Amino acid sequence: MRIGVISAMPEEVQSILDVLKNVKITKKGMRSYYEGTFYNKEIVVVFSRWGKVAAAVTTTQLINDYKVDEIIFTGVAGALSSDLNVGDIVIGEKLFQHDMDTRPLFDRFEIPLLGKTYFKTQQNVQLESAVTSFTNTIENSISKVVLQEFKISKPKVVQGSVLSGDQFIASKEKVAELLKAIPSAQCVEMEGAAVAQVCFEYEIPFSIVRIISDSANDEAPIDFPKFTKSVACKYAKGILKNYIK
Repeated sequence: MRIGVISAMPEEVQSILDVLKNVKITKKGMRSYYEGTFYNKEIVVVFSRWGKVAAAVTTTQLINDYKVDEIIFTGVAGALSSDLNVGDIVIGEKLFQHDMDTRPLFDRFEIPLLGKTYFKTQQNVQLESAVTSFTNTIENSISKVVLQEFKISKPKVVQGSVLSGDQFIASKEKVAELLKAIPSAQCVEMEGAAVAQVCFEYEIPFSIVRIISDSANDEAPIDFPKFTKSVACKYAKGILKNYIK
């Protein structure tokens, strides 16, 4: 079984490459696809670039050229739920394209020709266990100093809806609008639902894990580059390691 790993953050890809063995690199469409073994498991790792189109192109190439049996997508996201804090983890169940709106031809969020307003991920108990195991032992991967800096103590793991769109959500008004339309929404980002649609059309099992980096409103942001380098990349590598081992 071969796993395709897509990340929306180059820092996360690099953290996996640091321990990837027997590496073969292929460059296609301005992307580098890294084939190799990660803890004795065959994987293909790639940075998706940002936005729905970029993510869809990456996923299509990965499926067609590298014959993966499943795809796992990782990255950061802005919280929509008020219960989520920096460092919490969302395992996606339903993926919505929140900027898809072709009314009155179709219902809001409905993908034309597919008759679906969202895409469901595979039920992946093994991945859920891997995520929980990582959060329970997080101090083995991230120093207490860094955790305290970002006010991460006991990260929550939740499952729910993930919203994707080619928009940067940065206002309380927009957050309220999205939650009114999709009350089950946990977080918002720019790629996941596009990956989910491609996987649905190609019948490839798909999972998504998003790390909360901020609240999707107009509050003061954290040091985002430092968060991705010191926190998010270690989440991605640790969770994937647990999942494979």
